[in-house]
Amino acid sequence: MIDTAKIEAIANAALEGSKLFLVSVTATPTNEIEVVIDSDDSVDIDDCVNLSQTIEAQFDREAEDFELTVTSAGVGQPLKLLRQYRKLIGQPVEVLLQNGTKIIAELRDATEEGITLAYEEMRAVEGKKRKQPFDVVQTWPMEEIKYTKEYLDFK
Repeated sequence: MIDTAKIEAIANAALEGSKLFLVSVTATPTNEIEVVIDSDDSVDIDDCVNLSQTIEAQFDREAEDFELTVTSAGVGQPLKLLRQYRKLIGQPVEVLLQNGTKIIAELRDATEEGITLAYEEMRAVEGKKRKQPFDVVQTWPMEEIKYTKEYLDFK
């Protein structure tokens, strides 16, 4: 089986100094390898092809056969790195908390410790028949977050 740490090292060296960064490397026992990259702005197909060629050049298919896929982190995929969170500051995100609560909110800040979200919450107000909207800004520690995804509203 091909060593994912070696692939990570090759990918990180190839991406160093560019707008691109490595998100993850996974490999199956049958040597099906998936490398996921992201960028502070966008990833195009040429970025994936170039990295794929760089990685493939470091391995001998005669010694050990493998299948390599280099792809970009897709919209709607859970965020894995702090750098991915930071590029979405000011954008809407979908957050699922460990307790099962789902929140659609604007991402205001992201640190190693947690994320800050801004959203509108409907609350009962004494003397009013209907709930009233209140602006909420709240920080959640990373341990309380099951996943965070970029949110796209198609309405």
